[in-house]
Amino acid sequence: MNSITTFEEHLDKYHGKQGTESRVKFDTKSLAFRLGVMLQEARKEANLTQEELAIKTGTKKSYISRIENGKSDIQLSTFYKLIEFGLGKPLNISIG
Repeated sequence: MNSITTFEEHLDKYHGKQGTESRVKFDTKSLAFRLGVMLQEARKEANLTQEELAIKTGTKKSYISRIENGKSDIQLSTFYKLIEFGLGKPLNISIG
């Protein structure tokens, strides 16, 4: 019988401890996915299409799509531009 583990234990088992190459890759992809989901939800809440957001921010619809699907690394400055100028919302970042 399998014992229940924490999510952290699961990640350690399947992706290695924090700081290992495999874990860094996983964490990076996970962050890209989460940012994409956040962008998509905020865009839909603002009643904008990907095309409209791309036009407002000087990017391409295909780039917005890649971000929303977690398929593209995104620079903080670009994410800021999409949120602040494209969606007209404040971007809040915390470290904790």
